[in-house]
Amino acid sequence: MQFAIPHAPRRVRFTQVPGAVGRLLRTIAVGLLLMAVVGAGAGVVGRFFIEERAFLARAQEVEGWVASRSLPPVEQRVDAEATLEVLYSMQGMQHTVSGVRTSAEYAEGLGHGARVMLLVDPHQPDRPREARFARERAGAINLLPWGLGLGALGAVLLSVRELRRTLRAELEPLRLGALVWLTPDGPLPETRREIVFPATYYRQDVKHSVRARARPGRAPVRNGEKVLAAVVPRQPDWVRVIDEDLARTLGWIR
Repeated sequence: MQFAIPHAPRRVRFTQVPGAVGRLLRTIAVGLLLMAVVGAGAGVVGRFFIEERAFLARAQEVEGWVASRSLPPVEQRVDAEATLEVLYSMQGMQHTVSGVRTSAEYAEGLGHGARVMLLVDPHQPDRPREARFARERAGAINLLPWGLGLGALGAVLLSVRELRRTLRAELEPLRLGALVWLTPDGPLPETRREIVFPATYYRQDVKHSVRARARPGRAPVRNGEKVLAAVVPRQPDWVRVIDEDLARTLGWIR
């Protein structure tokens, strides 16, 4: 076996690395799936936002009266919700509706027959909301478009970062990494799966302990008990084992 390994930086194409294209395609597929999920979520949240804005635009303020109330336990009422049963008149018809949400702290002061202001959509007169509670929630709802934009931007940035990480993980050790003869701490197992094992190497008379990653089902380039590996530039405590198929593809051995 004759070695012809060039000095860094070495010319290595992405398509020369066995399995790299498949890993890149899987990363792209995951990124597209993530953006699809974010897009679907944005559609649901967007429809909710539009419906809420439409309700607030159409709703009329109507006076109602409390028929009953349902409160959480006293020790759980801070920032909690309660429900009311209310009586009111809308479009000449009397309505009695239960389950009208409001804050528990506000509901504490509402007894039977207490006056309460409601927001009622003329298109849905049997679905009132307690006015004070509805307007407080509207402030948070107005932040939804910003949240959607940040979520979409985050999905795109995450996908781009994973693509760059995949490209760097495949190419940087081969293009820029120092090539070393690695001594595994023990015999390498016979397996067709990717393995990670502890190992050491010497460089300028200094012993380095690292974690090594070997690709599945490929025989590493050996020199006795040692195996050839490339140090990952951004993570010097990690190395990538160079297998014979890859070394021949790159023209490093003949």
